[in-house]
Amino acid sequence: MPRTLKVAAAQIGAVHLSSSRASTLERMLALLQEAASQGAQLVVFPECAFTTFFPRHLFIDQSVLDKFFEHGDDVTANTDVAPLFTYAHTLGIDISVGYAERTPSGQGFNTAIYYSAKLEKVITKYRKIHLPGTKEPFEDEDAVQQLEKRYFEPGDLGFKAFRAPGLVPDALKAGAAEGTSTAGKGDPIIGIMICNDRRWPEAWRCHGLQGVEIVLCGFNTAGWAPHLWGTRKPMTREQAEEEALFHHRLVMQSNSYMNSCFSISSARAGKDDGKYDLIGGSAIVDPQGHIVAEAKGTGDEVVLAEIDLEDCKQGKEKVVSLRNNTYLVLPKADSSIADFRLLKAS
Repeated sequence: MPRTLKVAAAQIGAVHLSSSRASTLERMLALLQEAASQGAQLVVFPECAFTTFFPRHLFIDQSVLDKFFEHGDDVTANTDVAPLFTYAHTLGIDISVGYAERTPSGQGFNTAIYYSAKLEKVITKYRKIHLPGTKEPFEDEDAVQQLEKRYFEPGDLGFKAFRAPGLVPDALKAGAAEGTSTAGKGDPIIGIMICNDRRWPEAWRCHGLQGVEIVLCGFNTAGWAPHLWGTRKPMTREQAEEEALFHHRLVMQSNSYMNSCFSISSARAGKDDGKYDLIGGSAIVDPQGHIVAEAKGTGDEVVLAEIDLEDCKQGKEKVVSLRNNTYLVLPKADSSIADFRLLKAS
């Protein structure tokens, strides 16, 4: 039975340190409108979407740093960003968006949420686990800094897949009829990761073992950051950017195939402040690892495709065969989704 839906990545081009939140939000609203005009039902925005990628800068003044964070438990209630969620509800489009989160207790996390237009609320939150970079800045004043470990704590919510209601017509619900399985017939099973998480197969497999059908991934990836990468061979800026783009495609395509799922990656791209290169490459990848849609440049752009979740079944049933007693069951999970631990059973 076909389970089709239209999905999109909303790539955002350069956002400068001097860019106002209001101007960035206007661009996000324009992208959402464009996606809606093409029939999108789910739109994925990048990591830390509401501001420039501030972890490349060293901030001493806490009050200045805090301006880059969303404060409190409910991001949809924050005045600066609430219009995005209001507009998503008006358009009837689900969105996933990344932002810097400051909890009521003062903790900082690199966070992404999933907002359901049908339910008019955030239905899941993920906090980035694999934080790259350094805590202390490089001494070289020409270095591209990556200070996520200074500003964020490792995520504490794990990789938990969830079902998103209202995207697929006539989706079966758990317990709808006695003896009826929802496998391959229910609401889409979705997982979220952020940027560097995509480079770790463990992140993907945690989702894959829960039957994930779509992985959402917002990212900010430097096209030039030799102090961070390390290399035995010198590269030009052009070569470095191509290498970064290659590795981005590699992990999205290979892991989509190995877990037989679709993936949607959404970039913050372009040249921030006229000197910090971020790659594009926002894309939608199918369960066979093929790119079905990809950004053409590094500016603001909607990347859209119609996908059929039925395509996930071939790999899950015939090739990948993830569901077996090699893995232990986790103690807690959405009751409609099988959940497994990445440890071999004794």
